[in-house]
Amino acid sequence: MSQVFMFDALREATNEEMEKDRSVFVLGEDVGHYGGSYKVTKDLHAKYGDLRVLDTPIAENSFMGMAIGAAITGLRPIVEGMNMSFLLLAFNQISNNAGMLRYTSGGNFKIPIVIRGPGGVGRQLGAEHSQRLEAYFQAIPGLKIVACSTPYNAKGLLKSAIRDNNPVIFFEHVLLYNLKDELPNEEYFLPLDKAELVRSGSDVTIVTYSRMRHHVVQAVKEIVNHGYDPEVIDLISLKPLDMDSIAKSLMKTHKLIIVEECMKTGGIAAEIIAQVNDNYFDYLDAPILRLSSQDIPTPYNGKLEKATVIYPQQIIDAVMRIMNSIN
Repeated sequence: MSQVFMFDALREATNEEMEKDRSVFVLGEDVGHYGGSYKVTKDLHAKYGDLRVLDTPIAENSFMGMAIGAAITGLRPIVEGMNMSFLLLAFNQISNNAGMLRYTSGGNFKIPIVIRGPGGVGRQLGAEHSQRLEAYFQAIPGLKIVACSTPYNAKGLLKSAIRDNNPVIFFEHVLLYNLKDELPNEEYFLPLDKAELVRSGSDVTIVTYSRMRHHVVQAVKEIVNHGYDPEVIDLISLKPLDMDSIAKSLMKTHKLIIVEECMKTGGIAAEIIAQVNDNYFDYLDAPILRLSSQDIPTPYNGKLEKATVIYPQQIIDAVMRIMNSIN
């Protein structure tokens, strides 16, 4: 085992897959000579050269289209969005091409492409750089969506995503790149469609993902001191949602809190609530609580920015509220 930063875990995954398969290549803004805005592609250009680590112009729709075309011909592109917010400029290519071409070609084309990069609310990055695009992409048929949360799952998930024959949107949180974790020295892969049971418990199910996992874990320390035993699930897969894991947990706890950084309207939590109400409503002993970001552009001002997202105390308060509602 070795201690590794998340950005290094992602770089290791990319390097290992590039070494094994010459069809794997990276493209995006500043991924080559500069080594990536968050150093995920550091030193890869020196090792693999211009044709496998391509620096692109600031033209997201163009290089996304080029990557999808390359995937159709049998290559395995990894597209880095310098900031995932910029990929809104390539929304047409991602939705109408990456998501649908395997179906509209009658299965003649595979689209083995990974679209990855930093997103989420950082520290005073401004509204246009603080987007949470998971809700935007959730409705697009044909895409898989993954949100890593630790260096360990980041590496295992990225390796699986690169080998998948379908388009994978791979979300990394801008504030988690310097997170450290122990990684096994041997090769490993993680499934793209399974949630992770972070903590087993019996009183209340807390479902979360990405950076909010760490806020939940911090809150749980205090919740346990209040005498409650929460179960924590990290979704990891945002499309498809692992509803089986959520249902299994609800059969034990009968109470559900969803914590997300996504906006409340049309967010990931909204879809989970809909599916739980459709299929597992009888498991519930209390109304579902949803803790989401405010439905406003993220302010640049630091104090206002902090007020738009969820922090541990709000999670603690939500658990107290749902537990007191049935006592």
